[in-house]
Amino acid sequence: MELIFGGCTVLQYRNKNGSAGEMLRQALALKIMTAVGDVKLIMNDRADLCLAVKFDGVHVGQEDLPPSSVRRIIGPDCWLGYSTHHPQQVSEGDQTSADYLAIGPVFATSNKDKPDPVVGLEGVHRARQLTRKPLVAIGGITRANAASVIEAGADSVAMISDLLRDPRKSAEEFFRILR
Repeated sequence: MELIFGGCTVLQYRNKNGSAGEMLRQALALKIMTAVGDVKLIMNDRADLCLAVKFDGVHVGQEDLPPSSVRRIIGPDCWLGYSTHHPQQVSEGDQTSADYLAIGPVFATSNKDKPDPVVGLEGVHRARQLTRKPLVAIGGITRANAASVIEAGADSVAMISDLLRDPRKSAEEFFRILR
């Protein structure tokens, strides 16, 4: 709730280790908690749970179902995001039915067990040249570096660690920086 009160408009539910039942319970709780705000909810990896909980979309990575299969499952009205890590994947993602592409990790991150190589600001800039789809930068994004990521060509950024301590205040400060 604090993130929503701080101005966040899209939240992604991400649980890489939970059972399907646990993820379903947590996603339902998140859906109920966020009903008071105008926030879009994205399910990580699981198109089935996206539909079961009536989230607004699903985000898949390179080792998940391909976007074409996910689109057949979720239909045309749900958002579909697709992770990319280098120019060839961005070009391939641009040809899919994904609504947006993620690029990263932009900077070093500790939120993945085996992160892909860092793409840096140049990787964001290159990705912007390869697609007109909305581009979400991810990986090591903080309030201190978010503006440079947007300047490099991202339309938005995904953050985890920098929002954990005092989420509302962190989100408010983040939006002040980017205005």
